[in-house]
Amino acid sequence: MQKSTLERRVFLGLLLVVTLAFGWILLPFYGAVFWATILAILFAPLHKVLLARFGERHNIAALLTLMVCLVVAVLPVILIAAMLVQEGATLFQRVESGELDIRGLLNPLRDLLPATLQQQLDRLGLGDAGSLRERLNSGALEASRFLATKAFSFGQDTFQFLIGFFVMLYLLFFFIRDGRALVFKVRQAMPLSDGQKRRLFSKFTRVVRATVKGNIIVALTQGALGGVIFAVFGISGALLWAVLMAFLSLLPAVGAGLIWGPVAVYFLVTGATWQGIVLMLYGVLVIGLVDNILRPILVGKDTKMPDYVVLISTLGGLALFGLNGFVIGPLVAALFISAWGLFTEGEETPGP
Repeated sequence: MQKSTLERRVFLGLLLVVTLAFGWILLPFYGAVFWATILAILFAPLHKVLLARFGERHNIAALLTLMVCLVVAVLPVILIAAMLVQEGATLFQRVESGELDIRGLLNPLRDLLPATLQQQLDRLGLGDAGSLRERLNSGALEASRFLATKAFSFGQDTFQFLIGFFVMLYLLFFFIRDGRALVFKVRQAMPLSDGQKRRLFSKFTRVVRATVKGNIIVALTQGALGGVIFAVFGISGALLWAVLMAFLSLLPAVGAGLIWGPVAVYFLVTGATWQGIVLMLYGVLVIGLVDNILRPILVGKDTKMPDYVVLISTLGGLALFGLNGFVIGPLVAALFISAWGLFTEGEETPGP
């Protein structure tokens, strides 16, 4: 008995060590593994339909699913990212050359402020027009220089990006083709009852599809709508503002309004009254309603998280995982809530 217990403990220790070592080896490509897993889950229904169409030809069905995934999800993101860094570099050049005078844009706003607020700005060192202009211009210059640097580093890291990209595609093909077998093996290895395994995997799949699909589609829709109205009004860097609105739309309550709201106010106070009114109505009635209409349809009531959980998990994910964190953060939070929900359901006992 003692020998058997010792052997089991040694084996579990060895299993833990080799698992951590394998995770450490995969760490440089965690983004590729993560997105291959997410995309495989999202496109699993399509693969199931194609598999029914082509019968036992698993490779053909998986390859067609991969091609659809590339056209629908992967290539548009790459094109938008390339256009974004190029626009950032262009913005840096315009600010540095003086073609875009950021420091002169807010001059009319200060004159409209109450005297008490202007005095408070003076105490903070922001009342002097020259100093304020220099700070605004410096901040805009630094921001645009950051985007230009990212554009340059993107070119330098092209080889590393291509390796990660092809690793993701390679894994995605096999995750699509052999997804069911992999899930079956993971379920076998989990020390849970069959009912708990079934409910946990069902929750996991539903949460991944609802959270990722809902958040991304809502963000892309709001960003695209905001970018269109900015382009119509001739606002410089419409694509850059569209991407910012898409990211901010992941934050509840305020979201994309952090971008279009100040622009609408700026139009109103600088005399562009009809532009300000149209932008405000468009932001409230079009961009704002997208979240209320699309998110319940795509996410569903059973996986919808409280707004404060979405906010803190998104910010925490971005802080820890960078760009991937805007998906990883809410996903981990949703799975946390789901897992604890399963636990509390299992702990409930029927009343008398």
